[in-house]
Amino acid sequence: MSDMSTSGFSLRELDPRDRYKLLCGVVVPRPIALVTTLDENGAVNAAPFSFFNVFSENPPLIVLGLQHKPDHSPKDTTRNIHRDGEFVVHMVDEALSATMNDCAVDFPSGDSEVAATGLATLPSVDVKVPRLAAAPFALECRRHVVLNFSPDRELLVGEVLRVHAREGLVDEVNMYVDLDAYRPIGRMFGNLYTTQRDTFALARESHAQWLARQDAKELKDA
Repeated sequence: MSDMSTSGFSLRELDPRDRYKLLCGVVVPRPIALVTTLDENGAVNAAPFSFFNVFSENPPLIVLGLQHKPDHSPKDTTRNIHRDGEFVVHMVDEALSATMNDCAVDFPSGDSEVAATGLATLPSVDVKVPRLAAAPFALECRRHVVLNFSPDRELLVGEVLRVHAREGLVDEVNMYVDLDAYRPIGRMFGNLYTTQRDTFALARESHAQWLARQDAKELKDA
């Protein structure tokens, strides 16, 4: 058996399923995007994604890993964004977690997860896709660019047009988010998720501050 502490894992030598398990177990926790889109008949589709993150503030962009089915046909969210270019990303808190998981059920194409789970919706402002009333935050988005990397995966870069926040979550003067009130969850691997209650702070230093701290440490150790 090779020594993985020195040789590592060659991802080119792993089958895709093992790559998925390894990467999802290593890159944790990941934020979860519960994405709503409209199908060709106007039904509201909702699907969770953990291959997701914020990418830029200027311009305001998010990135989302779009998926295809085993036969390489696009999943509902992917197909809807290809057609309309509009979607809403909802952040998931502890209260929404069980319903988010219900939205991952493999409902037949054309069936609305929003209708099936009884999620209430509200109208968006800048896109025609409705947003979920239960979400702590909703990001109205428009497709910016889509990059295709394989028959199974695409990278969507979306422009965030508007952010809706539940009352009490954002200090509008300083634009700080109240984490205790927010209570977001993160994706681990397998069936595991995590809360974000146990946090700690690390102040970022300037180089001058770092040097002063090192000098003080050397004097103390001398």
